[in-house]
Amino acid sequence: MSSTIKNQRDILNKLKIAQLNPMQEEAKSTIHAYPEVVVLSPTGTGKTLAFLLPIIAELDANCKEVQGLIIVPTRELAIQIAHVVREMGAGFKSNAVYGGHAFYKDKLALNHRPAILIGTPGRVAAHLRSETFPTEEIKTLVLDEFDKSLEIGFEEEMSEILSFLPALKKKILTSASHDGHFPEFVGLKKPKIINYLADGVAQLQIRTIHSPEKDKLETLVKALSHIGNQPGIVFCNFKDSIHRVSHFLSKKGISHGCFHGGMEQKDRERALLKFRNGTHQLLIATDLAARGIDVPELKFILHYQLPPRSQEFTHRNGRTARMNSEGTAYVLQWEVQALPDFIKSREIEILQDAPIPTPSPWETLFISGGRRDKISKGDIAGLFFKQGKLSKEDLGIIELQQEYAFVAVKKNKVSDLIPLVNNKRLKKKKVRVSKI
Repeated sequence: MSSTIKNQRDILNKLKIAQLNPMQEEAKSTIHAYPEVVVLSPTGTGKTLAFLLPIIAELDANCKEVQGLIIVPTRELAIQIAHVVREMGAGFKSNAVYGGHAFYKDKLALNHRPAILIGTPGRVAAHLRSETFPTEEIKTLVLDEFDKSLEIGFEEEMSEILSFLPALKKKILTSASHDGHFPEFVGLKKPKIINYLADGVAQLQIRTIHSPEKDKLETLVKALSHIGNQPGIVFCNFKDSIHRVSHFLSKKGISHGCFHGGMEQKDRERALLKFRNGTHQLLIATDLAARGIDVPELKFILHYQLPPRSQEFTHRNGRTARMNSEGTAYVLQWEVQALPDFIKSREIEILQDAPIPTPSPWETLFISGGRRDKISKGDIAGLFFKQGKLSKEDLGIIELQQEYAFVAVKKNKVSDLIPLVNNKRLKKKKVRVSKI
């Protein structure tokens, strides 16, 4: 058995993945064999793992400089990919750089070079201009969700990034949609294209919910009650719509988080965090959440407002029915409203009377220490079990970041827990523990 195959099996075991899907298998072998590869596949089919496996297999363990550069359209996607690299446990360092936090902190972190650097175009271009790290060892470039980066105006920065990479040998582009064109600045000559877009999302059901009122808020509440306690996203087109929907759901006692581009980066990250760990089962979001975010398996998404184009509709729907799981996309439609041509489903969902979804039993706590302090998830669990007197059933998902950590704890344990663990030592650091 070759070491590459063995390493891949180790990685898949760590990620709790039994086997790669056909797209991932084809992408992996193609990326190994060709210098220019374009991977087109629906949201949720595992493109990140498809390009990370061959990239990691080709890294030089003896090289101390950045070898792979992954450009992404959003901060959330940068964080997500860096997290996946860590979870793979292949022994290679990764860093995510993006706007919204201090540039000097990036520079300090990059003094210890990662093998793989992930970042948004603006921040990566700024580091290249500042010569934060040498580029002579960067052999592989990934433009992940390249069409989204172009759509939100990053063409100039991405073109500039290419000009800083003299030793590039491999270019990989990915997207969940495609209009037939590739950006000229990438300089693709004979790209090998892997196209699974026609496969769609096999397990996805699309159903229409009729609202008797043009103002669909009451029908939304009935729909969420009908669907029940399941993780899902309600999509709106504008942040003002989110504020209105959020206010109405709060009055009805429906717990939820919000996610849109007008929020501070810290608040966006915490909204996703609470969604991942179950503190919130529901997220009210704009199309910023349609792709490139790290969220759990969703049972449904609901279009409170319809997007203007079929691409956004496809990307939103791709948040559910991921990786062979079943899921439903609901279209909330005023009954006299005509649906656009790109929505083919005419299957009507009849709402059944049901109680308001029950609030989550979880609450999220903040810990003022992280990986930089040599703290592990096991250290945190030990503190909460021993000093905090929690049982395993009371402790939920632990998310460990560079400078801090977040822990899901059963709500009914929080008030007794915090005095027992606040200002206690984790490794060599005395940490604060508080609600967020």
